[in-house]
Amino acid sequence: MKLFQRTQRSLFGEILDWMLTPLLLLWPISLALTWLVAQNLANKPFDRALVDNTQALAQYLSVGPDHRLQFAFPQAAGELLRADDADNVYYQVLGPGGAFVSGARALPHPPGAPAADAGAPAAEPQLRDAEYQGVPVRVAALWVPVEGLAGPALVQVAETREKRSVLAAEIIKGVMLPQFAILPLAVLLVWLALVRGIRPLSELERRIRGRRPDDLSPLDESAVPQEVGPLVDSVNELLTRLKDSIATQKRFLADAAHQLKTPLAGLRMQADLAQRADASEADLKQSLQQIGRASMRATHTVNQLLALARAESGSTELARQPCDLAAITRDAVQEAVPRALRQRIDLGYDGPLPGTPGTVLTGNATLLHELVRNLVDNALKYTPSEPAQPGVVTVRLRIGSLHDARVLQVEDNGPGIPAAERAHVLQPFYRVLGSAVDGSGLGLSIVDEIARQHRATVAVDDAHPGQQPPGARFTVRFPSPADTG
Repeated sequence: MKLFQRTQRSLFGEILDWMLTPLLLLWPISLALTWLVAQNLANKPFDRALVDNTQALAQYLSVGPDHRLQFAFPQAAGELLRADDADNVYYQVLGPGGAFVSGARALPHPPGAPAADAGAPAAEPQLRDAEYQGVPVRVAALWVPVEGLAGPALVQVAETREKRSVLAAEIIKGVMLPQFAILPLAVLLVWLALVRGIRPLSELERRIRGRRPDDLSPLDESAVPQEVGPLVDSVNELLTRLKDSIATQKRFLADAAHQLKTPLAGLRMQADLAQRADASEADLKQSLQQIGRASMRATHTVNQLLALARAESGSTELARQPCDLAAITRDAVQEAVPRALRQRIDLGYDGPLPGTPGTVLTGNATLLHELVRNLVDNALKYTPSEPAQPGVVTVRLRIGSLHDARVLQVEDNGPGIPAAERAHVLQPFYRVLGSAVDGSGLGLSIVDEIARQHRATVAVDDAHPGQQPPGARFTVRFPSPADTG
């Protein structure tokens, strides 16, 4: 149970609670145990004196001429027995069968029967707590065998407990009074230890608050305690992700500004040409056509930039779910069929039907569709088609066993990509030299980023090695179900 309840949790308060609560709960238990020990210690010396008095009185027992028990107790010894300014001392002597001989008649008898053998030696006195005249007393009882009598005599000495209580109280005060001084000191030391212990956290807070807004460098792990190390590691990982996210946003803004500058400038130039006073109808029509193409180019660039930003964003990992790669691939191919027909390109799909075992993987369906669409779009864009040599684009999907990777291939019979250029075609805004095809250079970088998000790899090689033209083949190798599961 916590002694102090707070609306907001405090690490300092939590530790202080769990350290002080046992201390304060154990302190009353310590008081009770100390009292019991003090009572036992206070009883021992007085019990020893009580036993000695009982044994001394037993020495005055004798048998008279009439064969009756006699107790010749000197008056001086009686006065000495009562010489106590704190407690009252009583004695009692009983003969065989409980016959009263001397002392306090009403003193309670001890429990148990006397020894049957009258000649047995005197045993150790029996100590017990009793009550006499409404006052608690400590009683020592001794059965004494007397020669010439049929049974043993009983000698009892009783003493009130005042001195014992005083001595026990003195022991308690001697033990507990220092604790009253030590307990606040212990609380103070615990407080100071906690303040010193959490000082590195306060220092860490001061360093974080003192940072510039643009300072995303990792925190120094060596300056914090070992227990805080995992927290600092997590913060450093967060700073790294935040730094990458900010860099991605800056790159996106720079790329967008760079890529949109040319088509927007073309739009304004064509608009100015269309507004000339001497512009003919043919000039106006040509300007409108140029404006249409520039706007389509700008729209395509914006869509590509948005797709790249979406692929680079870590938030897409939150939307992962089982996806049928065969269904996604077939849908992307069907969407590109009208364009392939316009360009007179033979576009085909070679792979399993949707729902076939092994075609399902965990990923983002929107991004996977964007990956296939960009590969098909890139193949249609760079594959010429002539009556003598029609263009052919084939999309293949290969599903092996549980331990085989899922492989997506898009190949064409176009001019291909030189080996020296293959390491660069996946970079943003990179275009193969000598290519006259209009584009933004973002499609393959989008493919590479989406593949990386799905732990896949992208490879580029010739579709038809040794032939002219060699064509290009893009292979995306997804991890096997056993690796992802």
